[in-house]
Amino acid sequence: MSIRVHYDNVKFRLKRSGEVRRFLEKVIGEENRILGDLVFIFTGDEEMIKINRKFLEHDYYTDVISFDYGEGNRISGEIYIGCGTVKENAALYRVSYTEEVIRVMIHGLLHLCGYRDSNGKDRKKMIDRQEKWLEKYKEGKW
Repeated sequence: MSIRVHYDNVKFRLKRSGEVRRFLEKVIGEENRILGDLVFIFTGDEEMIKINRKFLEHDYYTDVISFDYGEGNRISGEIYIGCGTVKENAALYRVSYTEEVIRVMIHGLLHLCGYRDSNGKDRKKMIDRQEKWLEKYKEGKW
């Protein structure tokens, strides 16, 4: 079982990808899950809006979409990341592009761990968890 990274017609390449994968494996374990087959696909915004329209019936750009193929506690799925929207959000929130990429990778993974962000209470819980993990990554405390 593994975490793989694919690039779909984008220039972006994940820096220190081995370290990021090991960190995400740690997140999975700490969330009481088991790693199955997990793929992160970095793609462009036009592909993201097509996916969003087709599968979620949402007509807007987004930074991350998770497809859950797991069973029980096993984490398996695909997490699509829209590089353009991530770049815009990094500028908007005044953080580095790399930090925002890690944030959305964590966010997508937390969806596969069962976290939801469809209402205020659930969203706060998920964002708090996401930011906790991001801080641990940035500080190297994992």
